[in-house]
Amino acid sequence: MDNQRTEDARRRDELAKAHARHESGQAQRLIDDFIAQATEQHIEPEPLVATTHNGTRVKTDKLGWYIRKNKSIAVGTDGGYYILTVPIAGGLLTRFKGVKLDPSLPPLVVGRGGRDGETGPLSEFLERRLAAG
Repeated sequence: MDNQRTEDARRRDELAKAHARHESGQAQRLIDDFIAQATEQHIEPEPLVATTHNGTRVKTDKLGWYIRKNKSIAVGTDGGYYILTVPIAGGLLTRFKGVKLDPSLPPLVVGRGGRDGETGPLSEFLERRLAAG
């Protein structure tokens, strides 16, 4: 019985990961289209700034466009999807040196499961950013 439960759990995990990869592939196409349109419309990227868990703002190693009003999520010029809330690491040195961002798998729904109220389809966030210029 335990072997069957373990196998079922493994299958569910594999299916969830496959679904996430498929969704991220679709989301990445939206991001790639956004970058092409932003470039075409001469919407300049800006240096991205992250916020630590204690509220300190720190520079990052990326350029891009914020897609959330609170500047907690951005799309980088490199096509990455960045969540701009970072753990505190390095203390004072981090404030001056900055942080290196790693991209996250982009979702089709921004803020899914979040509690801050700004959720919705990634396509709408990207369209709003293009409309804002």
